[in-house]
Amino acid sequence: MVFYFTGTGNSLYIAKQIEAEPVSIPQVIKRETLDFSDDSIGIVCPVYGHEVPPMVKDFMKKAEFHTDYFYMILTYGNRHGGAAELARDLCLECGIEPDYINVVLMIDNWLPGFDMEEQKHMDKNIEGQMDKILGSLKKREHKISDVTDQDRAAHIEFLTRMKGLPEDAWQHLIRVTDRCIGCGICEKVCPSGSIHMENEKAVHVPGNCQTCLACVHHCPQKVIGLNVPEKNPNARYRNEHISLEEIIEANQQVQ
Repeated sequence: MVFYFTGTGNSLYIAKQIEAEPVSIPQVIKRETLDFSDDSIGIVCPVYGHEVPPMVKDFMKKAEFHTDYFYMILTYGNRHGGAAELARDLCLECGIEPDYINVVLMIDNWLPGFDMEEQKHMDKNIEGQMDKILGSLKKREHKISDVTDQDRAAHIEFLTRMKGLPEDAWQHLIRVTDRCIGCGICEKVCPSGSIHMENEKAVHVPGNCQTCLACVHHCPQKVIGLNVPEKNPNARYRNEHISLEEIIEANQQVQ
């Protein structure tokens, strides 16, 4: 059993390499009972600020996992900041004893920091990384990915920068311009129901936004942007192996 959270398809692509039909966390988290049993249970998700998305944390805190082998695969784009160690601490906080946690370097979809056109042409040897991980999972290896003092320092630096921002700063990152044509795709790809259509225009509602940027990347008119400068406002990203329909199936909250 593999659970996943995805904004632009990277983590879904990884999850599908482990299991043909992984389970979307946004689609199950609202269930009254979150009790899961299987021979092995894994969670695949990106890291934002070196930690798993808030919804994934919420899911792990609420769910009961009954398994002999629990693992996490974390996707990241630039530096992981000790993500495996932070995920291990989260597992222990949730009463989960993790057997295996590893990271996968992929395209970074963080628009303030990276130009998506440049990112698309980078070879990060994803297949090579996954060959090793799939081999480890098959052998039921017990391992937490190595974390260096430099990784830990990167996370401390990030937390220090965040202290200078309002507590809800990420909730006000998304901006919808008046050029919106009301196609509704942003609403369908949002995993937290933070965008809805009002008078045939998209409206972003702060409060539970996961900052996954799915709405920004998937807007066909590029009328959803950020309230901070972007490296390339004309460039957007979705994993080449994942369709828009798959993102909608994973994330759509309004049926």
